[in-house]
Amino acid sequence: MSQLEDTGRASASLDLLWGLDEIGGVIRRNRRQTHYLLEKGQLPGAKKIGGRWCIPRTALHAVFGLGQEAA
Repeated sequence: MSQLEDTGRASASLDLLWGLDEIGGVIRRNRRQTHYLLEKGQLPGAKKIGGRWCIPRTALHAVFGLGQEAA
């Protein structure tokens, strides 16, 4: 099994959202708004890894009160 396959499997099990577009899509904000929220620390649980933002989907659900149907 390649390292890429391992990474994909780990990401799926953690249910991480990667990048401004993916995060913004869940919270229904554009790239600029999402970037602002992330830079100001308004999305708890978000981390910048290798220059790219990521956040567990469950963290967004907790902050915004989203149900699993919004996924």
